[in-house]
Amino acid sequence: MADVLAGLRGRLIVSCQAYPGEPMRDPRTMTQVAQAAVAGGAAAIRAQGLEDLASIRMAVDVPVIGLWKDGDAPVRITPTLAHAVAVAHTGVEVVALDGTTRDRPDGLTVAETIATLHERTDALVMADCSTLEEGVAAAGAGADLVGTTLAGYTPYTVKTSGPDLGLVERLARAVEVPVICEGRVHTPADAARALEAGAYAVVVGTAITHPASITGWFVDALRHP
Repeated sequence: MADVLAGLRGRLIVSCQAYPGEPMRDPRTMTQVAQAAVAGGAAAIRAQGLEDLASIRMAVDVPVIGLWKDGDAPVRITPTLAHAVAVAHTGVEVVALDGTTRDRPDGLTVAETIATLHERTDALVMADCSTLEEGVAAAGAGADLVGTTLAGYTPYTVKTSGPDLGLVERLARAVEVPVICEGRVHTPADAARALEAGAYAVVVGTAITHPASITGWFVDALRHP
């Protein structure tokens, strides 16, 4: 798995996800989107849902970061150990899970979840965090990568207009594991600035793989020139 991490340094990870009820919410469609991203140079794919993950893992030759969004509780990204193990069993190289301090549905701590997942599987663990303290704690608990995924999406954090580069910079100084910039990376310039701030790699999702949002940006610009 050291080779997996080495291959991500300074590279782009593309998140291929569609929301329930959307026309693209289909494993075959998401697999094709992932293949297109790899053809464009993506070093890894991030995706969610067991069907999508199994299909994408078979179709691409780059690492896959897998998660499972489930439930209505605040912790929805791979919320339990059972979810994490199921994601790992799809064959993905990295399991992403909520790395915040919020209560998890199964009552386990982030540290307990990471430790048990490492015991039961060979997958690396990416902790999706929202604050410096959460990232430091997750790294200390054994997370192999720490992401800024949830910065601005928890009640106690402020949503920046673009990626939270301040958090990226602070995390990069505070932890020894790779820091992944994720969240509101809308332009190539945003991605470049994330690397300059200390990110090990950058995840881009909406700006590449979500046509409805991209279309909306243009529609809004024409309404308010």
